[in-house]
Amino acid sequence: MSGPRVLVVEDERGISELISVNLRHYGYQPVCVEDGEQAQRELDGILPDVILLDWMLPGQSGLALARKWRSQTRTKGIPILMLTARGDESDKVAGLDSGADDYLTKPFSIQELLARIRAVLRRRAPEQAGEAVQIGNLHLDTSSHRVLLSGQPLKMGPTEFKLLNFLMQHPERVHTRASLLDRVWGDHVFIEERTVDVHIKRLREALDTASTMVETVRGVGYRFTANPGAA
Repeated sequence: MSGPRVLVVEDERGISELISVNLRHYGYQPVCVEDGEQAQRELDGILPDVILLDWMLPGQSGLALARKWRSQTRTKGIPILMLTARGDESDKVAGLDSGADDYLTKPFSIQELLARIRAVLRRRAPEQAGEAVQIGNLHLDTSSHRVLLSGQPLKMGPTEFKLLNFLMQHPERVHTRASLLDRVWGDHVFIEERTVDVHIKRLREALDTASTMVETVRGVGYRFTANPGAA
């Protein structure tokens, strides 16, 4: 049985080879390319289970590639792990805002890289079928993986869907960032709490006029409510 296919987009050959050797050792199928054009050819052929994407690449940057792949129906669900030497918080936020699911700063250990890959693959696992939930004019159905607002479908990424599902299943409660990481992202320890804020922002954008149903409770976390603005 073949392991998960990993597309490694990295122009530094030494780093690429080190990642490839270790991925193979642990049962993954790495495919290494050096720029966006080569990566796109691979994606046009066989979709990987996860993409390791360097920020600084010849031609299109990793940020531009992440945005492009997130905007395309065929590739929008593939987990993207950004690899970069840029470690400032603003750079991490930019990477997450571009569509990356996680962010790893160079130099990194192979064990941490493997743990991050396992984490994003767990996150990609299909939602368990459950009852549909309706709050106000917002309807979410896990079996069909659809969200409707006043009967009209909304588009959102897989992480935003999981986040919305959890919030709608537990309305009117305040959830800390730490509890959301545990309940939505799972039992890994590498994701920063700032990641929750980025995905909340994406979720609100996807919810359009229902965005106010996701309330910020200052200094605590977030709450989903059918009566936004109520005392």
